[in-house]
Amino acid sequence: MAISMGGVESSLITDYTLRILGLDICKDTIVGNEMLRGISGGQKKRVTTGEMIVGPCKTLFMDEISTGLDSSTTFQIVKCLQQIVHVTEATILVSLLQPAPETFDLFDDIILLSEGQIVYQGPRENILEFFESCGFRCPERKGTADFLQEVTSRKDQEQFWAVRTKPYRYVSVTEFSNRFKRFHVGMRLKNELSTPFNKSLGHRAALVFKRYSVSKMELLKACWDKEWLLIKRNSFVYIFKTVQITITASITATVFLKTQMHTRNEDDGAVYLGALIFALIINMFNGFAELSMTIARLPVFYKQRDLLFHPAWTFTLPTILLTIPMSIIESTVWMVVTYYTIGFAPEASRFFKQLLLVFLIQQMAAGLFRLIAGVCRTMIIANTGGTLTLLVVFMLGGFILPKGEIPKWWKWGYGFHL
Repeated sequence: MAISMGGVESSLITDYTLRILGLDICKDTIVGNEMLRGISGGQKKRVTTGEMIVGPCKTLFMDEISTGLDSSTTFQIVKCLQQIVHVTEATILVSLLQPAPETFDLFDDIILLSEGQIVYQGPRENILEFFESCGFRCPERKGTADFLQEVTSRKDQEQFWAVRTKPYRYVSVTEFSNRFKRFHVGMRLKNELSTPFNKSLGHRAALVFKRYSVSKMELLKACWDKEWLLIKRNSFVYIFKTVQITITASITATVFLKTQMHTRNEDDGAVYLGALIFALIINMFNGFAELSMTIARLPVFYKQRDLLFHPAWTFTLPTILLTIPMSIIESTVWMVVTYYTIGFAPEASRFFKQLLLVFLIQQMAAGLFRLIAGVCRTMIIANTGGTLTLLVVFMLGGFILPKGEIPKWWKWGYGFHL
């Protein structure tokens, strides 16, 4: 009854999957990486499996999901998959190496592959019958999965020979495959495949005519909520950036302190120019944190984009818009601390013009570093590319060298910055 309530299906399915996979104890823990401790390796494997289970797919192909998991967890996962298949009439193809007997017994059908050939494909109950028809029998205390792996091996096959009236001879994989075609399961499978599919019996929703299962606005809202959750989880980063720029602004205000200026000359102009260039440098480097934050999120972005979870713009638009308030706060802190203490023009219009300029510089830097992170994709290359890009901006933007002194062959760089 609970799962039929409107608006709570997704959370109930997610909570149930977390409990089945044993992830409910760490559902509020970050995944982590090489530098940040998070959940364990086995739990990461379960998270990957859970991502596929939670989705609305009716067909799943899962390769080696038991790697790094103990037999008990593997059994729980396969048991969950079995329930999904029987309740939702889904189809799940799972490849496993040497599953435990209790896990093996959960499967409805078995596909046995060896040397690139299909040895058997059909109901689990008939697989031992097939090999007995070939002269091989599984010992009573032998796991069926281990038997299937060894019976097709030249080295281990002889121990399972059960026909005492005939001498043992090695049965190759190709011979097993040919015998399966004459086995009653193989013949039934051949008859089913030879019958053309009646398209009129297909469900009207069997074919998908839209690229995404929900509307673009719903996808945008989901990405927006996810981005807001990430911002709250990474609140320390934004608080630290605000504190950092506050401290830097205080130091800048004391270094360029000009509270009383009765006369203005060229020396004062040099001081103002240095203060402006320093403000430019600080506010551009303030966006450097976007490199690591963006690179850390790229694997998730590419995986979700390739699996058609959402279009790329629904992922990037909330990232840009939700960081604007933080950028406004940081720009305001910088201006309030530095503008009047340095001695810039006291008119309110000039104050707000410079505030807008500082804000736009921060937005430009954040976008630039996100672009570099998306192109470079690794921290080592991105750090090098980000530093090089800033140097080019400073050299060719007219800040260090005036436009008239930039060599002719570099004039295009000045125009590009404009």
